[in-house]
Amino acid sequence: MPGIVIHVFASALYAALALHFWNTRWRRGPEQAAPAGLRAWERTALLAPLAIHGALLYAHFAAPGQPRFGFAFALSATLWMVVLIYWCESYFVNLQGMLPPALALAALCAPLTLWFPGLPQTITPIEFRLHLLLSIFATGVLTVALLHALLMTVVDRALHAAADRVRLPSAGGVLAGPLAGLPPLLTLERLLFRLVWVAFGFLTLTLATGLALSQLQFGRALRFTHETVFALVAWATFAILLAGRHFYGWRGRTALRWTLAGFMFVILANIGSTFVLEVILNRG
Repeated sequence: MPGIVIHVFASALYAALALHFWNTRWRRGPEQAAPAGLRAWERTALLAPLAIHGALLYAHFAAPGQPRFGFAFALSATLWMVVLIYWCESYFVNLQGMLPPALALAALCAPLTLWFPGLPQTITPIEFRLHLLLSIFATGVLTVALLHALLMTVVDRALHAAADRVRLPSAGGVLAGPLAGLPPLLTLERLLFRLVWVAFGFLTLTLATGLALSQLQFGRALRFTHETVFALVAWATFAILLAGRHFYGWRGRTALRWTLAGFMFVILANIGSTFVLEVILNRG
């Protein structure tokens, strides 16, 4: 019972903050200026659900005995990473308009492990947990990268629509509401590819540790299971995206398409397979 209360409390804190940022960043009138960034009390308040949620994830992750892993833990940990990244980014760039959807999703995912604790794993705990931790980091950073790519698409369309109407962009005109006060589009683009580079590094380490685990457990590093195939395709997708950016200057819709494709392959590799096994096939 105490565990249920703590999970629900963390979810409620996320939901309350999501509602606050929705009312103050998305629903404000055009005559109301957007805050320059997170207020001190808002930044401090975000730490409360982050700390509680993080402690719950750690308790599940470091529980003694045979480790369990499932789609619920992966989703919960990924959304925790997303909120943490946005909290850290708030010191450098103004992306507070992205907090309402991120916090709302975190509120939904925080208590999921209560109902879906995951499948027991037969792999040596230390090696498996290292692999899992790297996978969570990769998926969390990629989720933020995808949200950045979608945000850039919205901003780009708003600016093009303004150009068609022969209007100059201004905080009260083109980029109004939650888009007001955003950094320039080129700044968002540079931030996107920094995130993709970081995620690609974690994805490479995840793939390497996964191959090592396969060698340890099955005596063969490369086994063509659906998880391995999707992981390799995801790695190749982001490698092509970064190469295209470096050699051909890919940006805009091209970058969005490749980011979205790579993200979907990562989800299929890390979360989709466990969801099928745990929920659809009921092998818990």
